[in-house]
Amino acid sequence: MRLLLAEDEKELSNALTAILKHNNYSVDAVYNGADALDWALSGQYDGMILDIMMPRKNGLEVLQELRARGNGTPVLMLTAKAEVEDRISGLDLGADDYLPKPFAMGELLARLRAMTRRKAEFAPNRLVFGKIQLDRASFELSAVNAAADGSDQAHLTFRLANKEFQVLEMLMSNPDRLISTEQFMERIWGFDAEAEINVVWVYISNLRKKLAALDPRVTIRASRGAGYMLEKADD
Repeated sequence: MRLLLAEDEKELSNALTAILKHNNYSVDAVYNGADALDWALSGQYDGMILDIMMPRKNGLEVLQELRARGNGTPVLMLTAKAEVEDRISGLDLGADDYLPKPFAMGELLARLRAMTRRKAEFAPNRLVFGKIQLDRASFELSAVNAAADGSDQAHLTFRLANKEFQVLEMLMSNPDRLISTEQFMERIWGFDAEAEINVVWVYISNLRKKLAALDPRVTIRASRGAGYMLEKADD
């Protein structure tokens, strides 16, 4: 899941970015409202965190312009102000939630989860494909309806790292559809990423091994020059 974080306090921004990435979010961080608006309009985000008090444009101005342009991405507003008038202004302009500083990181994460669940298309907590499932809460990949025969395979579970989880989440959310390497790079690594494009292949290779251990009929097929697709063999 990809987030835009607009917070002008760089130490706070760095801390939030680190914690969000640890919780398997991809984060693009900007430090003023003008950049927030540019990035929001040019990228595909699952959610945005906007500080109200920012230079060049404040968070309310950014939110107002986004909504005026038809951008419906869920937005969580952050501010050092806790007055009722500020909350009303943000909500009236189209904010989905509001969190005054200082706040507990656990509450921010919970509000993000709730906010993104309220999107028009509900995202289930578990993605299932063939006989494998991906748990979005625990980031665990496991077998569905594991056999009760006591076999090692029946109890095998992999806890996926951040980007590995996001690659598989994209594939399982779009079964039987090709996803290009460029789409993976833009969605997961973001704009200014220093990663080489062949890093996608490395993650795909690692995921193939784990999928094969859980259900050999489920695999990630590569189509030269087009992308990757999650598919399963017929029973």
